[in-house]
Amino acid sequence: MELYFAPMEGVTGPQFRRAHHIYFSGVDKYYLPFISPTQDHVFTPRELRNVGPQANEGIPAVPQLLTKNAGDFLWAAGELQKMGYEEVNLNLGCPSGTVVAKGKGAGMLADLEALDRFFQEVFAADLGKLKISVKTRLGLESPQEFPALLEIFARYPISMLILHPRVRTDYYKVPVRRTEFLKVLPDIHCPLCYNGGLTTVEDCVRAEMEFSGIQGIMMGQGLIADPALARKVRGGAPAGLEELRSFHDMLYQGYLRDFGSQKNAVFHMKELWSYFFRLFDGGEKLFKQIKKAQDSRSYEGAVDRIFRELPLRQDGDWSK
Repeated sequence: MELYFAPMEGVTGPQFRRAHHIYFSGVDKYYLPFISPTQDHVFTPRELRNVGPQANEGIPAVPQLLTKNAGDFLWAAGELQKMGYEEVNLNLGCPSGTVVAKGKGAGMLADLEALDRFFQEVFAADLGKLKISVKTRLGLESPQEFPALLEIFARYPISMLILHPRVRTDYYKVPVRRTEFLKVLPDIHCPLCYNGGLTTVEDCVRAEMEFSGIQGIMMGQGLIADPALARKVRGGAPAGLEELRSFHDMLYQGYLRDFGSQKNAVFHMKELWSYFFRLFDGGEKLFKQIKKAQDSRSYEGAVDRIFRELPLRQDGDWSK
């Protein structure tokens, strides 16, 4: 079974992917935070920093596109193929209100005829050997919407369906609907990936056993909180203090270099620590210092104390 890293905007950017790929093994593919192609058919500098070949050299990366326009999708997919990518992922799962209001992401699940027309145009085009995978939810408001969606998916050569078993109105607050995933599993005949609620080795092993026959599982928050999670799923060692510190330092220095601002670098590291703190016992006061830090001096002081003083756990504490 393959292990995939879920895209998370503001966290799993190029600096993070490179540092993680260097220090922690086990991930078969890194799915990139989505880009939204427009009718201008030009990638922005920010998008190029995310998907440019130099940003992902040597990393098994898959770009993700968020659009409801088949022409825009085809343009972007073609450009990404020229860059050397072998797979492009379509986002049909983003539950954001602003995204859904524009008919994108999970909003595309509301109009089945339009979704079918989108796929007709995309798969009628000549994209050579480029694979098109799809990340989706069970529906907008009810899992009962999924059979009709699946009828559409089944008409096209989707390379893999990544199913997050929630509906759009669940956002990320309602527990994943594992029972619904089991119900639809026999009816899905393309390669399938399970995504959602996988934060521990036990979660991943349970998913592999319970959802027999799936091609892979996709981890997000769990793999950010514990960068060694994929390695552990494959029977490897938990994160060591020195490699965790080296991973942190490479990421932090990358932010300082690329953002050219202590404040911006520290801001991005705070997002990481909102997950990372689960690997350390105690230290609530030190974590608060990180939240309050506005420059490198105060941030680095708190981090030094965390790595010097706090016991490192083998598994993340999700009771916090």
